[in-house]
Amino acid sequence: MRPSPFVPARPTDVGDFVEQQILGLVMSSGEAAHVTPLPLLAVRNADGEVVEFFGHFGRSNPQIQALEADPRAVVVFMGPQAYISPSWISKPKWGPTWNYALAYFEVEIRFVPEENDKALADLADALEHGRWTPDRLEERYDELAPHILAFRARVVRQTAKFKLGQDETPTTFGEILDHLGKSSPLAELMRKTREPAVP
Repeated sequence: MRPSPFVPARPTDVGDFVEQQILGLVMSSGEAAHVTPLPLLAVRNADGEVVEFFGHFGRSNPQIQALEADPRAVVVFMGPQAYISPSWISKPKWGPTWNYALAYFEVEIRFVPEENDKALADLADALEHGRWTPDRLEERYDELAPHILAFRARVVRQTAKFKLGQDETPTTFGEILDHLGKSSPLAELMRKTREPAVP
């Protein structure tokens, strides 16, 4: 079977993608389905593959009780996406399509309340890069911190599809970029994905 051109070419591509997106959907089921959007920090192994996510829930979120009963969940990251119109393309009989990047992970979640402070500090560090730290909240930090619950989500399986014009001719690919705008997030990801993989 011919391999799909839409499978990420480099082992690090999926990790780079989720680190750029950072906001994932944590989806679980039980007596009721739950979906929570959360910023998640990817933990990667020596090969750059994502092996775990580190994050926190608000303690009032009913998804906590669902995950205590059944720790299995799916974490989904959706990147930039757009409809691609045939009117953009000079090639005759070229059909419409949709370009997107998607990665999802089957995970097992364990709660780590002893890491609540670390979860807040690490997230602030990843997003603020030293511009702001939680200790600047001073006494308000002690009021807010008890209202979160840290967790680690071990990756059991991952799936990713980057449908970003990898199968298009150089001319068609360039026409799509021209209509998207070369500085658009989708165009930037398309260019990066089309770069040859390093053996």
